[in-house]
Amino acid sequence: MAKTLAAIKGVGAYVPTNVLTNADLEKIVDTTDEWITTRTGIKQRHILNEKGKATSDLGVEAVKILLEQTGLKPDDIDLLICGTVTADMVFPDTANTILDKLGTNKGFGFDINAACSGFLFALNVGAKFIETNTYKNVVVVGADMMSSIVDYTDRTTCVIFGDGAGAVLLQADTDGYGILDSELRGDGSGRQFLHMKAGGSLKPASCETVEAKEHFVYQEGKSVFKAAVNGMITSINEVLNRNNLSPNDIRWVVPHQANMRIINSVADGMKIPIDQVMVNIQNYGNTTSGTLPLCLFDYRDQLKKGDLIVLTAFGGGFTWGSTLIKWAY
Repeated sequence: MAKTLAAIKGVGAYVPTNVLTNADLEKIVDTTDEWITTRTGIKQRHILNEKGKATSDLGVEAVKILLEQTGLKPDDIDLLICGTVTADMVFPDTANTILDKLGTNKGFGFDINAACSGFLFALNVGAKFIETNTYKNVVVVGADMMSSIVDYTDRTTCVIFGDGAGAVLLQADTDGYGILDSELRGDGSGRQFLHMKAGGSLKPASCETVEAKEHFVYQEGKSVFKAAVNGMITSINEVLNRNNLSPNDIRWVVPHQANMRIINSVADGMKIPIDQVMVNIQNYGNTTSGTLPLCLFDYRDQLKKGDLIVLTAFGGGFTWGSTLIKWAY
């Protein structure tokens, strides 16, 4: 009996219309376009600045585009998993809010918080519901409104992040197309280098935490850089070796869009030409859980059925991993 794989059968993505360029940031903090471009590769990022809008609204628009492309209706969604670090609220989960805003209560949803690895982890969780024939249509969303937790007086972080979302549809495939293998890892000791200090049960919100600006992203750049490059290269190699593949067998590497220097270091370490690496960081910045599906959406016309691609990510926590996929359409 043919093995059932979870195959990506459609991709959707959305970014807000408001664009924050490097020139705009020059007016806000002590920085320059040259400084930002040289250190990050970013030229602009999209910001959701509409009052009353949140991460779920980004996810809704991405899923709407996905449904249009696949011909499905909201009621066809059996399960929606949302990778996000900027949930609308502590609870309820953003996934069920997305389903409600789409106008359906037929399925169910839940969130996964693995920082920038959120979409990758959610994709692998969603795949299990397909591989076990539990559900027919699983939607995986990566969405983050990073502007809500970025300090725009801190030039080391505010230049990096943007808002955006992407979504994919997982369905069963018995012809060998879909998610073939994954290596997912975590090291909680890395939380000291990339985190948000307050707002959780360890340090609930108070006047003091707000005044101390402890509800924004904190990052120790050098430690994160080293761990990210090592984590992505190591996990890619582990997946390839396990499947008797070499970098030459891979058509596309889809890395988390954290920093162009990190992307280049991963490509160099894997000896993969940069033209085989999906890159769109210049347009969106780091959208955290949104980067991988945004890449797949932007490159969708270049993807061919049968292409072997590797998704790889690294996030605060630390979390990291790589997933090998045989493209299905």
